[in-house]
Amino acid sequence: MDSTWDILQLELPSAIWETLIMIAISMAASLVFGLLLGLVLYLSASPLFFPKRGLNAVMGVLVNVIRSVPFVILLVLLIPLTKAIAGTSIGPVAASVPLAFASVAFFARLVEAAFSEVDKGVLEAAIATGASLSLILRKVLFVEAMPGLIRATTVTVISLIGYSAMAGLVGGGGIGDLAIQYGYYRYETGVMIATVILLVVIVQGAQFIGDWCARLYTRK
Repeated sequence: MDSTWDILQLELPSAIWETLIMIAISMAASLVFGLLLGLVLYLSASPLFFPKRGLNAVMGVLVNVIRSVPFVILLVLLIPLTKAIAGTSIGPVAASVPLAFASVAFFARLVEAAFSEVDKGVLEAAIATGASLSLILRKVLFVEAMPGLIRATTVTVISLIGYSAMAGLVGGGGIGDLAIQYGYYRYETGVMIATVILLVVIVQGAQFIGDWCARLYTRK
């Protein structure tokens, strides 16, 4: 029987790579679609811009429905869509499809909250100067909300690390799959402990980097 070290040497590099693929693809989708969705949710709810209660309600319900479905169930529900997009339901790229859906909805709400924390007085002053909407968004809203957006990104990345571990249950691969296949099914306790420690280190590293970046953009 292979030792814990032999298993880790053989399987861990590919598991880390698969986890990185899942996080990178789903986070890229979040930064594009989640940011856009969160911006629309904020603008359609704010009386300073384009209050559209109907649009806000529809998009809010859609986001809440996706967020209310447990991720393991979402993995199974989206198998047909995953096969249509990725051509397969197994592997890190396929697992990135449900991960992207979950992370986009999650990130959108965090983005909306970050924009909502911006001082309305600053926005009102910018609007009073007659600045265009695009200028206000780029030079005021995003600048003022940047620390909150960075924290939202950090929280989403950390959540994706946990989600990617669950993706191993349906053949998504990654560190979570390694822990399940060896640590649970084959009773390799050393592999389980090693993967848990690695996940803790990755999460702590992501949190440290996120906090550091947020402090850089926080205005004194």
